[in-house]
Amino acid sequence: MTFSDFLGALKDNPYFGAGFGLVGVGTALALARKGTQIGMIFFRRNYMITLEVPSRDKSYHWLLSWITKHARHTQHLSVETSYLQHESGRVHTQFDFHPSPGNHIIWYKRKWIRIERTREKQMVDLHTGTPWESVTFTALGRDREIFFNILQEARELALKQEEGRTVMYTAMGAEWRPFGFPRRRRPLSSVVLDQGVAEKIVDDVKEFIGHPKWYTDRGIPYRRGYLLYGPPGCGKSSFITALAGELGYSICLMSLSDRSMSDDRLNHLLSVAPQQSIILLEDVDAAFVSRELLPTESPLAYQGMGRLTFSGLLNALDGVASSEARIVFMTTNFIDRLDPALIRPGRVDVKQYVGHCTHWQLTQMFQRFYPSEPTGEGERFSKCALEEHAQLSAAQVQGHFMLHKLDPIGSIENVSKIRE
Repeated sequence: MTFSDFLGALKDNPYFGAGFGLVGVGTALALARKGTQIGMIFFRRNYMITLEVPSRDKSYHWLLSWITKHARHTQHLSVETSYLQHESGRVHTQFDFHPSPGNHIIWYKRKWIRIERTREKQMVDLHTGTPWESVTFTALGRDREIFFNILQEARELALKQEEGRTVMYTAMGAEWRPFGFPRRRRPLSSVVLDQGVAEKIVDDVKEFIGHPKWYTDRGIPYRRGYLLYGPPGCGKSSFITALAGELGYSICLMSLSDRSMSDDRLNHLLSVAPQQSIILLEDVDAAFVSRELLPTESPLAYQGMGRLTFSGLLNALDGVASSEARIVFMTTNFIDRLDPALIRPGRVDVKQYVGHCTHWQLTQMFQRFYPSEPTGEGERFSKCALEEHAQLSAAQVQGHFMLHKLDPIGSIENVSKIRE
């Protein structure tokens, strides 16, 4: 049999014909599948636009709130629990629902937008210990304007939620994160310091904020440091909170006793603090004390609580690499424990003692809690209180008034029980 006869026999065989047909169909499907993939890639590159926002970007949390507002019909949710402590001490719990990781579709300005929230379980942010997340927006077309509009709306929504409130930030790794809910701004009049003290500090801060060019023209670093010192419970931290509300500033809380705090991290946090914010270092004496103390008294205190060194703190406050346009408030109960190098001019420009209540303070506090009472009653309360107690903190007096909310006469008659 010749080779031509062999091919003819195969052609006439029905099984060969069926197999040849199956091979042809399979090849056609493979080619169609490949063509579809190439077509999708071409379509995505030319007729779709994508925006990816990682969780470390400042707009990430703004966008989560924006997505929550627009993706109201999604059934896949994740919860974020926050706590708000009122001035009365009562704690309010709030649950916020956000779209969970996965795909969500929303209708925005006559366009369908696909939102994909991903959470990488294998990748963790080394600074915060939280899983790495990102949000990806995909829309038809090539106009980037839609994403600018989304980001602008998300920003305005966040600012609206913070309007009239004081935002508290805390250091999380190498960045600042909002801590709890924005607090209702505390009126400056709600903190009664000794006569003229509050006005002196407020005027100094406003003068500093209003004259940046004065510092620039004279080559002086544009930063200001304040130290409030005195017994505990006399209103140091409360006044700073009220001051931030008066200025419309946020507060960045920083603990120098944090064992993970290092020189580099402190310097970085001070340089990336949110604009229009007050950096608050509370109880600085707990982290470092004066070098004049004998080693036998506190052998390890001057070495610091963690990796932060005293020289690193000084350089961060007033070194070559320290940031500008910054307001730093420090508080301490024991100014004599602080090293003179820490509180010299340039690092601390204004020192203010906030002590126990004076006669004038007690009178003003009484009038604030009982505004309908005659001025003479406030004078009487102040006189009786100081006769019974030589030293009273503002916190003790406020606690006493809280026990006699609707009984001004009872608050006067029971002054002997203020310190109980």
